[in-house]
Amino acid sequence: MTSPPETPVPQDATDPQDVPDVPDAQDVPDPQDAPDPLELAADLRTAVGHLVRTLRTDDALPQNQASVLGLLVREGPSTTSELAARQRVRHQSMARTVALLTDAGLVHQERHATDGRKLLVAATAAGTAALLAQRARREGRIAAAITERLSAEEQRQLRCGIELLRRLA
Repeated sequence: MTSPPETPVPQDATDPQDVPDVPDAQDVPDPQDAPDPLELAADLRTAVGHLVRTLRTDDALPQNQASVLGLLVREGPSTTSELAARQRVRHQSMARTVALLTDAGLVHQERHATDGRKLLVAATAAGTAALLAQRARREGRIAAAITERLSAEEQRQLRCGIELLRRLA
């Protein structure tokens, strides 16, 4: 036996079914709660690492050579030993990197002004130009991604994030 169809019953305006869902207090995050620093650090490391690896795909200079050129352009001439210490690599590894940069015409070596036994490594004009061109390519790719993928509000948020990253460095 089938039952007769139910007649809809008008609901009172105060019926709980008419009230939009309101999350329970425990479901709403407290704005005072800070994220877990370790989780935030892991997420930041992953995101920055992915960005850097993506940008390196078009680099003309290998990372170790670009890093040495960057030091020389920023800080001026240095000995191979000083470069090795700053890069935290063995002297032999740095000597190989310096030799490759020298062969490519990106650095040159000159005698130390006060200690003729030492050789200073310095960036050439071609080395400085190569480094700046690589940086410009990377910045261009980042600028294009910012323009294409981020709203104006997200771009403002990114601006604030850059200052936070500077404070972490």
